[in-house]
Amino acid sequence: MYELFLFLLFIGIFLAGMSVLRIGLFNLSGAALKTFLSKVTDKPWKGFIAGTVFTGILQSSSAVMVMTVGLVSAGSLTFPQTIGIILGTNIGSTLTAEFMSFTLDQWIIPGVICGALLCFMPSVLSRSLGLSLIGISAIFAAMGGFKALSTPIAAYPSIQTLIHYIEAHMSYALLAGIALTALIHSSSVTIGIAMSFLMNGELSVYSAIVIMLGSNIGTCITGYMASIGSGRQAAFTAYAHIWLNVLGVAAFLPFVDILERTAAFFTENKATQLAHASVIFNILTSLAVLPVARQFSTLILWVHRAHIKK
Repeated sequence: MYELFLFLLFIGIFLAGMSVLRIGLFNLSGAALKTFLSKVTDKPWKGFIAGTVFTGILQSSSAVMVMTVGLVSAGSLTFPQTIGIILGTNIGSTLTAEFMSFTLDQWIIPGVICGALLCFMPSVLSRSLGLSLIGISAIFAAMGGFKALSTPIAAYPSIQTLIHYIEAHMSYALLAGIALTALIHSSSVTIGIAMSFLMNGELSVYSAIVIMLGSNIGTCITGYMASIGSGRQAAFTAYAHIWLNVLGVAAFLPFVDILERTAAFFTENKATQLAHASVIFNILTSLAVLPVARQFSTLILWVHRAHIKK
């Protein structure tokens, strides 16, 4: 139970690191983000670029989705304008997985020290950069913890049974990705945990990719919860996010082996293969929908208009 407690503690550290990083980056770009989203999303491709860039900056698709739902609820954006943003957030979020595939353990303590010193500086820029450094350091510390604990955790009989089912049945891997992400509201943590088990040989790349696909569905819960009580337009935005991810995952599930081989073509490192698979999946699904974004928004309105109250 000691290892399990530490594993949960590292999940908390990872989430805290993501929050601190997000606060630091948001202090640098948050106000500009709101203004930018409300002014340049008259065309889907503009929203697509905005969603990609700002999700990459904030390192959180959930944060951008919650902000988008808020702007829709406030009347600053209409539902059709959000489709491009949603597609962009899916791509921008893959930067986090690529970021986590690096090993920077030797920079964790220097990063915390430098970040703490910057936090005592008088300028907002210095403090924001300091928070970002502390957040990044916490994320890599948590990733190191996941990797160190994945082998002893995997030795637990219940975890062994779960891993056996995940390896034997795609549906269990998919459900694991959905459930864990929905529970902790972070696809990045789910992918980070999958990476740690993958690097220690406890999971195959195939199963880790399926878990990653499931995390893309599980992450929709945050936007959906933000839309509750926020009006019809916000509800349409949340449903569009859900449908885009569910349909994208459904389209890719029969081709996970091809996705695995494609990612392996670029690198032999298994963690990086998982990160690349996430990038390939999200880019292909987003680019497939972008040309028909307006038609897709019309379809969402047609499907959900009847049961969403004014």
